[in-house]
Amino acid sequence: MFARLAPEQYDSIPGVPEPRENPLLVGHKEAADLLATAYRQGRLHHALLLSGPHGIGKATFAFHLAYHLLRYPVGSEAPEAFARPETDAPLFRQIAGGSHPSVLHLARPYNEKTKTFRSALTVDEIRRVGRFLSMTAHDGSYRIVIVDSADDMNTNAANALLKNLEEPPQRTLFILIAHSPGALLPTIRSRCQLVRMRPLEKEALLKVLSTLETDMPAEPKMLDALAEKAAGSARAAILMTQFGGYEIMEALEKAVGAVKPDITGSYRLADAVSGRDQAIQFTLFNNGVLELVEARAAGAAERGEVFFAGRLGTLWQDLKQQMAETDAFNLDRRQHVVSVIGRVREIVHSGSMG
Repeated sequence: MFARLAPEQYDSIPGVPEPRENPLLVGHKEAADLLATAYRQGRLHHALLLSGPHGIGKATFAFHLAYHLLRYPVGSEAPEAFARPETDAPLFRQIAGGSHPSVLHLARPYNEKTKTFRSALTVDEIRRVGRFLSMTAHDGSYRIVIVDSADDMNTNAANALLKNLEEPPQRTLFILIAHSPGALLPTIRSRCQLVRMRPLEKEALLKVLSTLETDMPAEPKMLDALAEKAAGSARAAILMTQFGGYEIMEALEKAVGAVKPDITGSYRLADAVSGRDQAIQFTLFNNGVLELVEARAAGAAERGEVFFAGRLGTLWQDLKQQMAETDAFNLDRRQHVVSVIGRVREIVHSGSMG
């Protein structure tokens, strides 16, 4: 039986280990070997930007790198590949439980007043970096700051982080996780080494799901369909199999693709994702919308439809803001869903007619 060690996060999935307590890193060997070699040779950059789609293992990768550095504080003595975490070792349990003095994990904070997680990574969280770095490093090892995710920072938080990146102390490593690095401040991106992380191959994806003892389709055709729909994201696959993600995405694509506005269908989908006990489904809807718009924008850019791609890019930013405001001000989620579907459908169809 899975027993959670890590504190709950805003994107926790019931029954699934948090990245910090997951001893298994699947895929990403090229990126891991690159950084392990850089560490051995004393060339590890002070700030890394791990970029790639949501749910492919970027945060798990970040914590495995942290474990590797703390397990082997002398770089020249470190192995050529990431150390495999020993789950019974104090080092692993401290990192997993959020109590290791040399690891600071920054994510959306919990709001005690509303009993929900905030919709952004706030400047107050980023200010913890200064206090963290002012303390003496544990055993002379690296001090590691993991920003999870950098996409969630508001403007004040981003500016505060930038100041820390400009003059980092010795043996300090910043690991920024970004699902859409292009949305970050250019000055933040320029101070980081970009590490592109690829979606998981089908075999790796299925390995993750089998390791987590996740319910998977029995038929090979359905497995293939799940892998294709998840697009290399283990998180997406888990949510599709356990929380109706597949049905939500099908309904979203149908509503957006309808020639005429399907008001009844939009409200039916809204009712399915906006209830009091449907926080995961609501997040699935929001993430699905952003992914849909991002994919349409990329497709338009590839076809040379620069103006349409720009409109979709602006829509992505506007929707991200609307989602943040809906969370921050506890606005009507049902109306939010219907509004979002209408906005996306209008622009998508204006492009298809142009």
